[in-house]
Amino acid sequence: MSDSETPRPRKPLTLKGSQPGEVKQTFSHGRTNKVVVEVKRRKLVGKPGAVEAAPPPPPPPPPAAPVAAPPPPPVRKAPPGETPQERVARLQREAEEDRLRQAEEARKREEEEARQAAEEERRRAEENRRAEEEAAKRASEAPAPEPESAAADEGAAAEAEPDADAGSAAPAPRRFTPVARPEPKKPEKVEQGGAKKKKEEKRPERGNDADKRRKLTVTRALNEDEGRRAMSLAKLKRAREKERRMHGGGSSAPREKQVRDVVVPEAITVQELANRMAEKGADLVKALFKMGMMVTVNQTIDQDTAELLVEEFGHNITRVSESDVDIVTAEDTDPEETLRPRPPVVTIMGHVDHGKTSLLDALRGTNVVKGEAGGITQHIGSYQIKTKGGDKVTFLDTPGHAAFSQMRARGANVTDIVVLVVAADDGIMPQTIEAINHTKAANVPMIVAINKIDKPEANPQKIRERLLEHNVIVEAMSGDVQDVEISAKTGQGLDELLEKIALQAELMELKARPDREAEATVIEAQLDKGRGPVATVLITRGTLKRGDTFVVGTESGRVRALVDDQGKQIKEAGPSMPVEVLGLGGVPSAGDVLTVVENEQRAREVAAFRQQKATEKRTTLAPTNFDTMFAGLKSNVIEFPVVVKADVQGSVEAIVHALHNLSNDEIKVRVLHAGVGAITESDVTLAAASGAPILGFNVRPNPKARDLVKRDNVRMMYYDVIYHLTEEIAKEMAGELGPERIETVVGRAEVKQVFPAGKKDKAAGLLVLEGVIRKGLHARLTREDVIVSATTIQSLRRFKDDVDEVRAGLECGVVLADTNDIKAGDNLEVFTVEERERTL
Repeated sequence: MSDSETPRPRKPLTLKGSQPGEVKQTFSHGRTNKVVVEVKRRKLVGKPGAVEAAPPPPPPPPPAAPVAAPPPPPVRKAPPGETPQERVARLQREAEEDRLRQAEEARKREEEEARQAAEEERRRAEENRRAEEEAAKRASEAPAPEPESAAADEGAAAEAEPDADAGSAAPAPRRFTPVARPEPKKPEKVEQGGAKKKKEEKRPERGNDADKRRKLTVTRALNEDEGRRAMSLAKLKRAREKERRMHGGGSSAPREKQVRDVVVPEAITVQELANRMAEKGADLVKALFKMGMMVTVNQTIDQDTAELLVEEFGHNITRVSESDVDIVTAEDTDPEETLRPRPPVVTIMGHVDHGKTSLLDALRGTNVVKGEAGGITQHIGSYQIKTKGGDKVTFLDTPGHAAFSQMRARGANVTDIVVLVVAADDGIMPQTIEAINHTKAANVPMIVAINKIDKPEANPQKIRERLLEHNVIVEAMSGDVQDVEISAKTGQGLDELLEKIALQAELMELKARPDREAEATVIEAQLDKGRGPVATVLITRGTLKRGDTFVVGTESGRVRALVDDQGKQIKEAGPSMPVEVLGLGGVPSAGDVLTVVENEQRAREVAAFRQQKATEKRTTLAPTNFDTMFAGLKSNVIEFPVVVKADVQGSVEAIVHALHNLSNDEIKVRVLHAGVGAITESDVTLAAASGAPILGFNVRPNPKARDLVKRDNVRMMYYDVIYHLTEEIAKEMAGELGPERIETVVGRAEVKQVFPAGKKDKAAGLLVLEGVIRKGLHARLTREDVIVSATTIQSLRRFKDDVDEVRAGLECGVVLADTNDIKAGDNLEVFTVEERERTL
């Protein structure tokens, strides 16, 4: 064949007399293949000279034993609230159970089929044996003239027997009694000679082999699906979904839309709103795009836009604001029929060392003054006493020092009656006037107690007259303010004072509701080493019980213990009762309101909201302009940093307020940190980094903090009286500024003419206008009232003589140090500088 010829396509190989066909093969993963299959007809060869009969129709298949159809897999409904992970695990578990069930059913079917096949083989073997015995018996009894022909006939009859079994209509004549036709398991292939390939004598062995192959073993049961591809999870899900749809339990039915109440704050992100509505975030973004707002799911939208979205999706909106989280006690009023009488709250106020604490000691029968540092009260003390008549009265003892004005104001705000203590031998003092102003601001009634009348120099009438200067008119002078003369030392007039307090409380009709959740006001708070944060509170209404959950200021907690003024633990405290509360999360500020809430979650929510607002208020920058910016850049104010630690919250407030009052235009106090409790390592680290002293008021550092103090060389300043602290800090601040320079002008002169003096210097001829000009004094040269230079007088001459001073009206010549910029017409001012100790 030449190269130019194109090869013809090769024809597929075929068999003669065959019928081609195609078979489609299907593999895993969707692969298919078409295979050409050819089937060749087999010729049936009969006896020579016999007429070939038409092939009979195949006999009808024997009635098969009824096989029970496998039951459909049970329909399992998904439990409510099922997560996707639980659904996948459940589907896998159900698939495994179905596989094991199908394997068990297949094993049982195979065992039954093997048993039936073995029984059939035994029956057919027995029949063949009997037929052979009978044929041998007949052959021995009958004559045999043609042995070869008889044998041939016998073989033909034996070979024709299977053909008869296959359904032949005209079987060959037999020389023996026919036997029952055996039932074949499946049709056998017929070869060319019309004889069957398998031999009857070997069938029992085949049955035994099949029985062995079908025998179930542990390995075969465990590896039933080995080599076969398992059903995928997606296919299994589709099958389950199809079964549910077929049984009417599918999700084809439309779900009813659930309408929700959506709580929308003032600002909310799109994703958070979608979560509250149980909608898709993409649907909300699509709706916002239709409104003309190009936003993402993480952007924040306002309350009005959120309301439009909620209404568009068919939900109900509940608008809330951030202030709704907080607790507003002013709006909560109790019905009149629930109110019950309560003890009065009396605050003792007055100037320092006028006998307030001594008066309370006389009423209580105790001696608190001995325990006070310096003999003055540093904290608010709260006590409850019982009078001779059985009535209870709650007393608050406030400090009288000038630094504790905030404590006095706080005491006046929580009280019902104010007892103003004035010493009969001292008169009206500054803190007495301040107490009067606080009482008037709080709009509470006042009772004047004139103390120390046992002293010979006491003059109560003078006190009454001095009170008129401040619009306090006592009853003895036709006024409405009660007054009583007492002596805390001798006990004179104490019963009369209690009677007047009871009379005033009866007129006021003090009532509160005890059977409700408690509300209280924090009088004092501290950080105790063994008990943690402790707050002294005064119950205003309700009953505070052990185990109540509360929120106070920016802190929350749970009442672990209640301690009264006698140091005893109690289970509950009613209105107007002062108690110590243990179980706070932190130290609250004095004056905060304690409110009992329903659970801890609500308490933490309110405390977190208040903490956030306090942080925003502390970190918010004030609006500024260019003037304030440049004023801050040009200011040369010296800062005096300090770290303040005290035993109670009220002392911290008083100290910080007193320190800020020490500041002036030249130096100001900067409080880096002010806290309650012992001095810790963090306080020492902060002070060391800033170079600030640590002011400890009735507190000491812990052992680790003491080691850091020695290592970092931090200044520690301990105090137990507040005015000692303010005096020392004032001296420290004055020393920081240095001594005060005071200038005194001693003379003025006018430059008449300038002369050369040597190679470089110049001499000025002066006319002294006023005062004197002395050699060596400081001088200031001005030109048209503008300072040219500040120098000293180096040389002073009168004519040609050196002199020490020149008086007014005379002429002289001077040489100034460090300057030669002198012109006729300039003015010279001579002054002295005096340094004095600076005071604040």
